[in-house]
Amino acid sequence: MTPPPAARVTVVTVSYNSLHVLPRLLGSVPKEASVVIADNASDDTEPLAALCAEHGVRLVRNARNLGFGVACNLGAEGAKTEFLLFLNPDAALMPDTLDRLVAAADRYQAASAFNPRIAESDGTPFFKRKSYLMPRAEWMPRGWPEADREVSILSGAAFFVRRKYFEKVGGFDPGIFLFHEDDDLALRLKAECGPLMFIRDALVQHVGGSSSARSVDIAALKAWHMGHSRVYAARKHHRPWVRTHALIQATLQLLSPVVLVSRRKRAKQVAFLGGIVHASLGGSSIPGRQT
Repeated sequence: MTPPPAARVTVVTVSYNSLHVLPRLLGSVPKEASVVIADNASDDTEPLAALCAEHGVRLVRNARNLGFGVACNLGAEGAKTEFLLFLNPDAALMPDTLDRLVAAADRYQAASAFNPRIAESDGTPFFKRKSYLMPRAEWMPRGWPEADREVSILSGAAFFVRRKYFEKVGGFDPGIFLFHEDDDLALRLKAECGPLMFIRDALVQHVGGSSSARSVDIAALKAWHMGHSRVYAARKHHRPWVRTHALIQATLQLLSPVVLVSRRKRAKQVAFLGGIVHASLGGSSIPGRQT
């Protein structure tokens, strides 16, 4: 007897104090699919464990925040299904999303990885069309393509990939703590395994509500990693004048009048510049790692 398409998929999501959005995600996943939550040392450990037990979800507990990519890799370890879907915790599937993605993968056998349509909470289309890691000539037009088509890059918000290819390229780069890890993975898959595809008739809804608090410290932390990852990943993909372009951008942003009068924005831009400098000197973005 042929198993349902969803049985061929393991859904992996990374949690960091995401308990308030996870019930909707878990409720949207067909019961035939396997689900793994990789938790990056959230505060709500007991309620999260109870939620996972209620839904039959495998919970991977990390003793500290290891970053998005490393947590995804740990969540995917031990998966036996043909496909993996890396899904943001504040997203939800439609009843037929996995069916349509699996059907597309069967239809486009040469493709290595896929994005469905991704809609924001208000229905606005989200489509990742560009990356700092690739030439501007490969950037795509704005908005969802009108039909299935090969694309230049994929978003990590709903990243559907053949497990054999994910394992072949070594998964997400553990050297990237946050930002650009999905771009890096997509480009390696495209180069080593096969084309990337956009699937028009599969839909993932972005629910929203999982953003971190708008504190100065959190804004600065994210900005530091954004700057660091920008230089690290762009160098990895042999983009020209990486450090120069990043330093010019960071300096111009720091001198903006809007930034100068806002403590939060000023902290972000100082941290962004700090991450760029740290990566330019060869420093690691992974907490506790020595370089």
